[in-house]
Amino acid sequence: MRIALACGLLIALCACGSRQGLALKEGQQLPPAPYGREVKPLPTELLQTPTLAIPERSVELRTRSEKREDDPFDLPPPEDK
Repeated sequence: MRIALACGLLIALCACGSRQGLALKEGQQLPPAPYGREVKPLPTELLQTPTLAIPERSVELRTRSEKREDDPFDLPPPEDK
């Protein structure tokens, strides 16, 4: 009973978070402009995930099992002398 109550309290604690927009505090500044760029990026630009961080799957998944082809580089380990 105590474990269930503790887990429930932890879940409730994790669920309560601030849903306000992100903003700079007083006295804070945005990071300097990246090398080669004259204009500082906007906060919304800094929060966007770059395309390379979320690559798309380029390989089709196998839908059925297939026999493997022989691999000429799959050699047994060397024997100890």
